[in-house]
Amino acid sequence: MKAISTATPLICSLVLVGGCASPFHASFDAAKYDKMSCVELNVAMGEVAKEMSATAITRGKVAKTKIPDWLWGARRVASTVAARQSAKIEQLRQQEAAIAAVRRSRC
Repeated sequence: MKAISTATPLICSLVLVGGCASPFHASFDAAKYDKMSCVELNVAMGEVAKEMSATAITRGKVAKTKIPDWLWGARRVASTVAARQSAKIEQLRQQEAAIAAVRRSRC
């Protein structure tokens, strides 16, 4: 019973993170960066970098989690969560590139 009690929080956290990590939940509008001041662009760049870092840390934790073989479907859930996190990081990189382009041209 000890193995079940320790595996339950892992599965619950993977499911919750997987549900919240959908790469399609947020998109960005590159045109809104044209209206921002240099200070606002710097703040936006920092926020994107912070979110990217947090997402990468979460992806790393999921990837390094030791999942027992008897826990059916858990590896698939973990790989799905990691894939969604990777997609989110890629979206954040695109957003960062858009901010950097506007910042280079104006600031």
